[in-house]
Amino acid sequence: MKKLISGIRHFQSHYIPSHQELMAELSREQHPRVLFIACSDSRVDPALLTHADIGDLFVIRNAGNIIPPYEATNGGEGATIEYAIHALDIQQIIVCGHSNCGAMKGLLKLNQLQDSMPLVYDWLRHTEATRRLVKDNYSHLDKDEMLEVMVAENVLTQIENLRTYPVIHSKLHKGKLSIHAWIYKIETGEVRSYDPKAHAFVPPYSAIDPDSGGDAFTGETLGPMAAQHDEPSAPPKEPLPAHMPGAARLSRQQAERIFGGSMA
Repeated sequence: MKKLISGIRHFQSHYIPSHQELMAELSREQHPRVLFIACSDSRVDPALLTHADIGDLFVIRNAGNIIPPYEATNGGEGATIEYAIHALDIQQIIVCGHSNCGAMKGLLKLNQLQDSMPLVYDWLRHTEATRRLVKDNYSHLDKDEMLEVMVAENVLTQIENLRTYPVIHSKLHKGKLSIHAWIYKIETGEVRSYDPKAHAFVPPYSAIDPDSGGDAFTGETLGPMAAQHDEPSAPPKEPLPAHMPGAARLSRQQAERIFGGSMA
C-alpha cells in the first residue's frame, strides 16, 4: 500500500503539472478512440504496453479477456460495449490475449474447477467454443503448445462473440468499425496481430493496407499452429503512423501513442 500511495503522490506532483491542458480537457469529457479488451492478469497493462496516454483507451478487463455472447449474461461487459460504441462512437476494438494465461489453463481442465472455483467455472463456460475447438482439432499438441493455441483461438472466439451484439453488427455493416485480434507475449513484450490474409498472428504493422487504413478482422479462423510457427515479415525501420491500424480514424498523436508502443 505504501508503494501505491507514493505513486499517487508522484502522479500528482509530476504528471499533473506537465499535462494540465490534457487534464482540463478530460475533466469536461472523454474522447477515447479505442476499446481495449484485455485479461485481468496483473502482468498485462493495456496503457503501458501501448504507451497510451490518459483518455486514449476505453478498457474492459476480466479473466481470460472474455466477451460473453449477446444476452448470455447480465454482466458489465455488454453494457460497456454498448456505451463505448453508441455513446462514445468508438470505431476501433482490440481484443488482446496473452501468453501463459491462467484462465486459458483453467479452460484446458474446465471440469476440475466446478467444485473448487464454481464462479470461475461458470465464467469460463462462456468461451466453451474455444475449448471444444482446441480439444477437437489440436489434441496432438503437447501441453505448452496447446495452451498457446488456446490463447490464440480464444481471442478469435471473443471477436465472433462481439459480432453478436446489435450495436457491433450494425457498425460493422456500415463499415464504421474495425476489430483487431492481438496476442501479447509477456516474456518478450512482443505484440502480434491476427492477419487473415497471412492466416497468422504477426507484428501489427506487417498486416496494414495503407489504402484501407487498417487491418480489420474478417472473421477467419486461425490455421493449425499459425500462432507459433509463422515467421513475421521484416518490420519497416521507421513505421509511419499513417500506416498503423486505425490511423485513418485516429488522430496522428493517438495513433503514435496507442500503436507505437506495441511496435517498439
